[in-house]
Amino acid sequence: MLLDENFELQFSDGDFTVGESTYEHQKTLLFADKGEMKLFPKNGVGARRYLEHAAPEELAREIRQEFFADGMTVNHVKIDENLEIDIDADYGD
Repeated sequence: MLLDENFELQFSDGDFTVGESTYEHQKTLLFADKGEMKLFPKNGVGARRYLEHAAPEELAREIRQEFFADGMTVNHVKIDENLEIDIDADYGD
């Protein structure tokens, strides 16, 4: 099931919209703080916290760890000086 930009379920023709959801998983993990997901309280990067002290290497490490723990293969994580994030990671086939 796919989510919109506000993390709400997408609907089409009166039913859930289904499709490739890797991006939704990544986005959810990036923005969720630890303890925010009831079933998995230890999961989440909490990327907003890193904006306060601009530590891109710490953020990249946390992203790699969380994505790997979620079962993804992480090929690269790049964070530029503006804290824009480029991630190449997927669950494989």
